[in-house]
Amino acid sequence: MANIDVGNAGDLQSQIEEVEALSSIYGDEWCVIDEAARIFCIKITDDIDYPKLKACLQIILPHDYPSAAPPVYQINAAWLRGPDRKTLSSSLEELYVANTGESILYLWVEKVREFLLEKSQSTDTVEQPEVRNMTTEEEEVVEDVEIPDYRNLKLNKENIHLFENHSSDEELPPIKLGETITERRSTFQPHLAPVVTPRQVRMVLDKLFENKKIASATHNIYAYRIYCEEKQSFLQDCEDDGETAAGGRLLHLLQILDVRNVLVVVSRWYGGILLGPDRFKHINNSARNILVQEGYASSAERNNKYSKHP
Repeated sequence: MANIDVGNAGDLQSQIEEVEALSSIYGDEWCVIDEAARIFCIKITDDIDYPKLKACLQIILPHDYPSAAPPVYQINAAWLRGPDRKTLSSSLEELYVANTGESILYLWVEKVREFLLEKSQSTDTVEQPEVRNMTTEEEEVVEDVEIPDYRNLKLNKENIHLFENHSSDEELPPIKLGETITERRSTFQPHLAPVVTPRQVRMVLDKLFENKKIASATHNIYAYRIYCEEKQSFLQDCEDDGETAAGGRLLHLLQILDVRNVLVVVSRWYGGILLGPDRFKHINNSARNILVQEGYASSAERNNKYSKHP
């Protein structure tokens, strides 16, 4: 077996047993992305025979799970955004709190499945434009999309910010607004904030989503990088919000520009005309523009560095 950095032998044994059980229960739906880094994903549908909705639950198991820390998770689903994403995330968090110290993945998977079933049976299941978007523009690139490399994500308790309350003495960072890019009725707008803790990332996102226009965007893609001086390493993460692989591409841009302590969010309002791969160009161009605007990268620097990474 590959070397795994696990501080608690009991946690490691619990993880091994849980993974074996889930693999047995879910079969091909369960996928091992990186066993050494403890990264897994599971494809979940509302109905095995006639699925209407599907989601991918990506999981990273910290070395002190389940005894002291929850799994790091990301839910990927084109239709899941805004209030629905918040409701589902809250449900998973409540499950963890109610079962602290116990193996939680099976309960999480079934909670997601229950949510999909309720959503598919509701009268407002999925907006039709989003379905067309996924079956055409999204699927043009889905076969070529590489699974993002989460091995650089630093697993520590601060990283599990979804389970923490905002500190009363931690201020909301200033949020900057960038210039919009519009093509064929799709509009892209970047937002940027300096951040030094994962909690500040959540504070900024919550503040942005208070804006009804931003909250109603078809996609709100984001990525952030925070440098830890003490450990001389980066804490970083990203979110596609239904735009397959866009979050990973945005994080890659931040990496090659070597920016730190910053969160970039790019909102896209879909205009009804498919852009194909051009949408990724506009997302990254929007992000680069605001990074230059706010002094995180110079115009010459961004061009030179980005040209080395086509």
